[in-house]
Amino acid sequence: MKIDGRPYRSIWLEPDGWSVGAIDQRRLPHDFVVARLLTCADAAEAISSMLVRGAPLIGATAAYGVALKMRADASDAALDAACRTLIATRPTAINLKWALDEMRTALRPLPPPARAAAAYSRAGDIAEEDIAINKAIGEQGVALIEAIAATKKPGERVNVLTHCNAGWLATVDWGTATAPIYLAHDRGHAVHVWVDETRPRNQGAALTAWELGHHGVPHTVIPDNTGGHLMQHGMVDLVIVGTDRVTARGDVCNKIGTYLKALAAWDNNVPFYVALPSPTIDFSVDDGIREIPIEQRGAEEIANITGRTAAGRIETVRIVPEGSPVANYAFDVTPARLVTGLITERGILRANRAALSAAFPERIAAAAE
Repeated sequence: MKIDGRPYRSIWLEPDGWSVGAIDQRRLPHDFVVARLLTCADAAEAISSMLVRGAPLIGATAAYGVALKMRADASDAALDAACRTLIATRPTAINLKWALDEMRTALRPLPPPARAAAAYSRAGDIAEEDIAINKAIGEQGVALIEAIAATKKPGERVNVLTHCNAGWLATVDWGTATAPIYLAHDRGHAVHVWVDETRPRNQGAALTAWELGHHGVPHTVIPDNTGGHLMQHGMVDLVIVGTDRVTARGDVCNKIGTYLKALAAWDNNVPFYVALPSPTIDFSVDDGIREIPIEQRGAEEIANITGRTAAGRIETVRIVPEGSPVANYAFDVTPARLVTGLITERGILRANRAALSAAFPERIAAAAE
């Protein structure tokens, strides 16, 4: 995707051939800063501190973290230690485990002297695969926007509501929920995005709005609790969100607040779609509400808010009274019954076990191992 006309990815191998560059998303939207990851510990810290975030990007970053470790120490003990360190960073997104399993499978059979090169190669492949998958998601999902433009709103703009950031900043490139939007925009269709601010970390206001704006896609930032009102008044044509994990039966775990959008969409007959790359499917889990671990993050994310002052300074202020307890659940689960369809690289699927199993039989085999 582009930042003011210049193409970027969210993570890349630096020209030195071994260190890793990544956009520091904690600094957006006010400062564009590139971080350089030099060690596995750097990669782990980047994930846990949300320098990088989004399930696919977390997976790619973890893969590069293993490669950085193998460059320093390619022993079995170091490989195991790297995977333990990285898997502990974020518990909810399944892409993290998937990427580490991929790295282990590729590296374990090799003698230590061959592991560093193989690790960088597999990490690079994981990044390229993510880009190809997300582009394919865009190709599948753009048909939904084009169909609305052609049949329901000829000559008018199509309004898409999204939640959190499932854009190219959450992946290596293209994004998941945004891939159909970017493709529609680049093809000349009139498309407009309602961007949920997405408290508490404001990934919609800070990240989705930033990337849409720099790519030139029309959009409007809204408070999280505005979506239902817009749907009641016919101002949303479809909802497209991303996901951090989809269960075998089609339950969707995504940023907190997604479930409420799904309920509002259901009540107002607005199609609710989830865009997901196949590594996000977890066939080892059936009931998302009871089986997926929901990350609880620090109280400071709720109690404080950071922004740019009128004087141009970036400052953090407290908005919750001292002494008030804070609960900060990072994700919720939307039951499959509320999902109109799953936009995958292999087509738009029903949110159920039969459709997912038929489309991705290899993922079932991987979950059984």
